[in-house]
Amino acid sequence: MKIYISGISGTGMGPLALMAKDAGMMVFGSDQAAGAITNELTNAGINLCLGEQDGSFLQARAKNEGVDWFVYTSALPEDHPELVLAKKLKLKISKRDEFISFLIKKLKLKLVAIAGTHGKTTTSAMIVWGAKQLGLPLSYLIGTTLPFAEAGHYEPGSEYFVYEADEYDRNFLAYHPWLAVIPTVTYDHPDIYPTEQEYQDAFRQFEAQSEQIIRGDEIAAGVTLAGEARRYDATLAIDALARMIPAKRGLKRFCSSHKQILNAINSFPGVGRRFEQVSEGYYSDYAHHPEEVAATVEIAREEAERRDLEGVVAVYEPHQNIRQSELAADYANAFDGVTKVYWLPTYLTREDPKRKVLTPSDFITKLDNKKIAEPAELNDKLATELKKWHNKGYLVLLMSAGPADLWLRKLVYAGNQASAIIDRPGVA
Repeated sequence: MKIYISGISGTGMGPLALMAKDAGMMVFGSDQAAGAITNELTNAGINLCLGEQDGSFLQARAKNEGVDWFVYTSALPEDHPELVLAKKLKLKISKRDEFISFLIKKLKLKLVAIAGTHGKTTTSAMIVWGAKQLGLPLSYLIGTTLPFAEAGHYEPGSEYFVYEADEYDRNFLAYHPWLAVIPTVTYDHPDIYPTEQEYQDAFRQFEAQSEQIIRGDEIAAGVTLAGEARRYDATLAIDALARMIPAKRGLKRFCSSHKQILNAINSFPGVGRRFEQVSEGYYSDYAHHPEEVAATVEIAREEAERRDLEGVVAVYEPHQNIRQSELAADYANAFDGVTKVYWLPTYLTREDPKRKVLTPSDFITKLDNKKIAEPAELNDKLATELKKWHNKGYLVLLMSAGPADLWLRKLVYAGNQASAIIDRPGVA
């Protein structure tokens, strides 16, 4: 089968391309610019085109190799040239959920779906890491880069498929999991779910479609990872692995004791953009919701204390004005314990043009301790400030779902000033 993926470099579609390639399919794809998964795609030998998606690359693939299925990201508008051409060519067309359901059925996999407002990426990655340490064959899709494996993979002979099931665009409702793992459910994505009731109802429907459900009540004894939120995710991963491994108990190469699973999870190395150390003393995280921010700040404070650092200095770039407008009041104590917060303008995507865009000052007025925060921009001044804090022995934490992550990496890797050219990667 020959699959064309539009938006292939993103963390949502790139891992899917890798899994399809592993499953023996021919995969092509395109994107406007390189993304986090691009290197993994090229290393896997996937033919992709970066730049203007005018339809010419799709036209050439359809003519030369043939295309059986056109899969596209939710970010693609209805008038996108490739989507318009795919319809003209009468290709099978779908978003990723339908194609993933097809793979699950074709490959005869049991779906372990991790869904929730926060923690699903880390929990999914922990399960993958644990399975690898314990010798359990596993297929999976994770919505980020992994330091220990590809972001997406099909393992021949595997029984389980671990999938980070995103609630955005109601994607997760396309599935009927063998096991659903739900870290947290807190209202989000008001552009898709106008009310909190609709959001909660969607998760109730997801649970009703699942054979088994795991929700953590208490953190498991013996989990030593930094941060209560990370220890909570680890507890869910341990429970999921304990349910997956007994099916293979008769095979000596599989480990199944609680102690072995616990030890594997306690050695978890982390994932890209989830409290990722990009350089000594500098960390980057994807947090863009008040609860995620508070949880990440707690992890940072524990890490700073463990390493005998002076404290934590945060840089925060909110994502999506429509979301932040609904949640602004929830930031009141999200930065408790942080010495300084530099608040960046909101990274705008999928916005309502009629809605007022909140400024950093609008958010800062909502904080219990307003004195710790100040508006900032990605510029030389901020770069100089962060270096000063770092030199004084502070942990520098960036939280962003947008271009600030690349800015920080350029700053700490190459010593570039913040006036350097900043790419604006798309957000899936």
